[in-house]
Amino acid sequence: MRRIALYLCLAVILAGYTFYSQYRRSVAPPAPQSAQQQEADALLQKAFDEKLSNLQVEGRGVVTMLLPDDNKGSRHQRFVLRLASGQTLLVAHNIDLAPRIDSLAIGDEVAFSGEYEWNSKGGVLHWTHRDPDGRHAAGWLRHRDRTYQ
Repeated sequence: MRRIALYLCLAVILAGYTFYSQYRRSVAPPAPQSAQQQEADALLQKAFDEKLSNLQVEGRGVVTMLLPDDNKGSRHQRFVLRLASGQTLLVAHNIDLAPRIDSLAIGDEVAFSGEYEWNSKGGVLHWTHRDPDGRHAAGWLRHRDRTYQ
């Protein structure tokens, strides 16, 4: 009986530790910002404050939410990034023109280059791929040292 109680106690401790580790990872702040990253975040904040769109931007953020794919028209992988400034950014990554990030998880850092469009929730980032017609600046996403374009 004591052995069962001991195993049960160890299982509860292990489960608690695992939950805490995952929770802490999912809300971890982004890495310290470089001057370049601070400038990128400031530009995105200005674009949001002034309701600007069609702005080519680069930066990085931490994944806070994974959303279902948008399958209307061109298919897009969607997720939300939180920038170091606290601003959120919906990423709409065209998976008909660029590879999907299959291993993406909450808490992961993603660097990006794409076009910013204003919305009331922080903005949308799209054009994170090459333009097959060559008329638009190429964008990209970088996750775990792999570039998706």
